[in-house]
Amino acid sequence: MGRTCADCGKGPKKAANRSHAKNKTLRTQKPNLQKNEKGDMTCNTCRRTDAKKAK
Repeated sequence: MGRTCADCGKGPKKAANRSHAKNKTLRTQKPNLQKNEKGDMTCNTCRRTDAKKAK
C-alpha cells in the first residue's frame, strides 16, 4: 500500500485550504509515515504506542 500505515491503516485524507476570502482549495493531509525496525511503514502515532508498550 502506498501511503497507509501498516499497523492501523491510516491513510491520506482530503482537506481544504481556506484563504481570507474563504475560497476553498482542496489538498491532501498525509500521515507521518516512517520505517520501523521491520521495514514496514507505520505512522508516528503507532511507533510511539509501540515504544510505550516496550518499556
